[in-house]
Amino acid sequence: VQLQASGGGLVQPGGSLRLSCAASGTIFSIDYMGWYRQAPGKQRDLVAFMAHSSITRYAESVKGRFTISRDNAKDTVYLQMNSLKPVDTAVYYCNAGIKPNEYSDYVDVWGQGTLVTVSS
Repeated sequence: VQLQASGGGLVQPGGSLRLSCAASGTIFSIDYMGWYRQAPGKQRDLVAFMAHSSITRYAESVKGRFTISRDNAKDTVYLQMNSLKPVDTAVYYCNAGIKPNEYSDYVDVWGQGTLVTVSS
């Protein structure tokens, strides 16, 4: 089971980007899906989280600007980022709790990260 993130890049302040993260491999079910970010020299922090029940949680710094969504049919989670600021510059990682088969426990899986740079 793996997560493949995409959609990062260079954007000007005030601009928008949409990140995608697709799960692949043997998947029985997915519980939570979310996004974290890590800026240079800093710890990895939660950006947005969505449970299978669709309950969401956001970091205070991104509330009102970022929106997490997921397509359960495609095993994919998205992060729509609007009104981007230079402080949003970081490597963004997707994360999910995935059950490979009906007899296993959920496994915490991380994607490889995608770089978002907000600069003029």
